[in-house]
Amino acid sequence: MSTHTLVDSGTGGLAPEVAARWAKLPTANVGDAMQRLGALSSRIKPVWPGATVVGTAYTVWTRAGDNKVLHEALGLAAPGDVLVVNGEGDETRALLGELMGERAKVNGLAGFVVDGAVRDAEILGEIGMPVFARAVTPAGPFKNGPGRLGVTVAIGGVAVSPGDVVLGDSDGVVIVPRADAETVLAAAEAKFADETARRADIKAGR
Repeated sequence: MSTHTLVDSGTGGLAPEVAARWAKLPTANVGDAMQRLGALSSRIKPVWPGATVVGTAYTVWTRAGDNKVLHEALGLAAPGDVLVVNGEGDETRALLGELMGERAKVNGLAGFVVDGAVRDAEILGEIGMPVFARAVTPAGPFKNGPGRLGVTVAIGGVAVSPGDVVLGDSDGVVIVPRADAETVLAAAEAKFADETARRADIKAGR
């Protein structure tokens, strides 16, 4: 059994060995391991093909169409964090784009999950910054505030607290409460192993 802790208390991020275990799992298996709970609204999806994300939530709550506090979050979140943004579901103003994506990448952040809109989707894919959002629009944001950081937020119908595990792939995004992470990880790995074996049986005609 690994001696690594599930969450590194120094940064709030996942220990590398644990992040690698999560990264092998489809979000569908993780959702199944949580009794079909924890999946965000299907409207929140990757903005470029092939985007995947694994990390811990750094939560942001901002007024619709305004990204002032999101800029603050970029300087405060730790490497391995995912900025999980309650943008109040607004689709009319992009809360982030290429420049913020570049800054997040330099800072070692794992990605963004935004209950709102973003822009520069193609370039975000080119730089390899995983972004999941409700919409894409070229319209820029306001920068007046207000906002909150590091509080429990509602996003896509799910409550997300700082330090919760965030996983995203082509199916969407699943949130695992920090307190349940170890149990869910083991259950999801068992689910994945079972389905892998069943697929092998099907291919072999058994």
